This record gives sequence, C-alpha cells and structure tokens, in this order.
Amino acid sequence: MGLHEERAGSREGLILTGPERAPEGTVDAGTAPPAARVSELVERAGPSGAVMVALESDAAEPDPGLMAAASVYAWLGASVFRVPPSQADGVRQVLDMVASIRGTRPPAVARRGLA
Repeated sequence: MGLHEERAGSREGLILTGPERAPEGTVDAGTAPPAARVSELVERAGPSGAVMVALESDAAEPDPGLMAAASVYAWLGASVFRVPPSQADGVRQVLDMVASIRGTRPPAVARRGLA
C-alpha cells in the first residue's frame, strides 16, 4: 500500500494503491467510468481540480487492458488513479508517457534518429 506521486510540476499522476484517502477536493468518477463522464467531471473541476478513477485487475503482472484504460483516462484529464499494487508501476509509466505526449513533462530520454 502506498502513494506514488508524480514528479513535481505536473498535474498528472497520483496513484493510490490502498485505502489512502484522495486529496481534498478530488472528484471520484468511480470504477472504470465511461469516458464521457470523466471528460465532463474534468471540465467541471477546472485546471485546479482533480478527478479520480479506480481501475481493478486480478493480474499479478501489468494488465494491458488496465494500462490502456489508464492512458485514455489520463489523456482525458483524470489525475488520481486507484489501482491494485501489482499495477502501480505500469500505471506510473503510462501516466509519464501520456504527460510527455501531451507536453506537460519532458520525455525521460530524447533521441534523434539520424541515418
């Protein structure tokens, strides 16, 4: 159990893996909510608000379906994720990737391909 916080300065990325309480003011979208609901809640919450999505899986290894769902919710603006401990590291990577693609954090490694 524990919190996995995003690197400083990014709106994306608080991961809850146990019974921890979400930060004050966080709007709970529920477990695997429809994308339209998450979009609506993010819009209502505004730039300083946070929307939480819970994702479930019994898998011991990273669950590709859960990772795909996390990427969509993160793209839509959800910033707090409640996931099983076995999925936390994979979701962290997904949130970092989405933040890099959106331009809200720099990529961990920048490579230029010159042939």
